[in-house]
Amino acid sequence: MPTLGDMLGAARRSAAGLQRWIETADPDLAEEVRMAAARAGDSPSGFARAAVADFSRFADEEAWAQLTRIVRDHEDPGTACLAAMVAWRLAATTCERHSS
Repeated sequence: MPTLGDMLGAARRSAAGLQRWIETADPDLAEEVRMAAARAGDSPSGFARAAVADFSRFADEEAWAQLTRIVRDHEDPGTACLAAMVAWRLAATTCERHSS
């Protein structure tokens, strides 16, 4: 069974494939990622990589607990993990700590 570190590494490596997957799974979230990436002057995959880094640095205990549940319960834990971190980052955009 992969460790959480393995999952985070997989999430970082699969950021480029996130946009294709998310457009099918959650078109609204895909559009939010495109818009946020454009505002940041980045690509969607760059935004996803930044989301993983921000989550690793700034997520609180509850966010980590939720991520652990997602990884445990999802049939594709790597993609679900990445999507959860991206959604967390999108929700945190108004927080100065997460916007740098």
